[in-house]
Amino acid sequence: MKVTVAVVQAEVAPDLDRGLELTAQLSLEAAAKGAQLIAFPETWLPGYPAWLDVARDVALWDHAPVKEAFAQMMENSVAVPGPALDALRDAAHAAQATLVVGVIERVSAGRGQGTLYNTILTINAEGQVLNHHRKLVPTYTERLVWGPGDADGLRVVDTPLGRIGSLVCWEHWMPLARQALHEQAEDIHVATWPTVKDMHQIASRHYAFEGRCFVLAAGSLMRASSLPEGLDLIPELQTNPETLVMRGGSAIIGPDGAYVVEPVYDQPAILVAELDLRRNLQERMTLDVTGHYHRPEYLNLDIRHSGRRTNELDTK
Repeated sequence: MKVTVAVVQAEVAPDLDRGLELTAQLSLEAAAKGAQLIAFPETWLPGYPAWLDVARDVALWDHAPVKEAFAQMMENSVAVPGPALDALRDAAHAAQATLVVGVIERVSAGRGQGTLYNTILTINAEGQVLNHHRKLVPTYTERLVWGPGDADGLRVVDTPLGRIGSLVCWEHWMPLARQALHEQAEDIHVATWPTVKDMHQIASRHYAFEGRCFVLAAGSLMRASSLPEGLDLIPELQTNPETLVMRGGSAIIGPDGAYVVEPVYDQPAILVAELDLRRNLQERMTLDVTGHYHRPEYLNLDIRHSGRRTNELDTK
């Protein structure tokens, strides 16, 4: 089976409303290029908090500029369920494509209200939410702003386009998280990153080689001038506000770990490729970590889904 896929790389929008408009617009542009599956980067909506890495004093207790930056992020986060999710469903339906979108999620009601999560939403062309994955462990300074996720979204979904899975950023360095998806027989994996720098390229290519699947590595563009006002940025960004603090690096990788589409840096792009999913089967002749290169009689993985979020979302 052949599937046309796209990775969207663009500058993040200034707020959630504009971000949703941009998502719908870029989804239509990708669909016009033939894309049936469209991937967006980590926390594309409302944009990755890169200020955690390039602003001083972010971890100081009761620091007013950082609290304000967090409040802005919360105000522009995606409530699940909520109007922003509905807009994403509409965008997928309008494009007649499956969207895999990284968002900062805010719980809209009940327990956990006020906690933010680093989330990937997979939405099909009918507007159904196929998967809702929360990053298991926020990375380093991310723990200042996001809560830890769970295994309920550690799933691969079966679609007419093949079996689709996704992980966020440093989850690609969690061996058991990788194996959890490998054992569910992915055809296409979406690897969301803030920016796909060198080590992230290595992780994405390794995932493709290990999982014998195609990988869509998605990264954003962001300028220093887009960071929240009032923060004490490092000197080089104060004097050069147009510097890209996130440089993209999006790529499409084959099941042998080689690039199908080479990484693109420092510019907007919609990367498109037609994937022949039979290649996954061909590459499993040499390595299959869930088949002949696995010894389940000695090594076994137990995934504990809580089931608490099973009925959290309605589907259209």
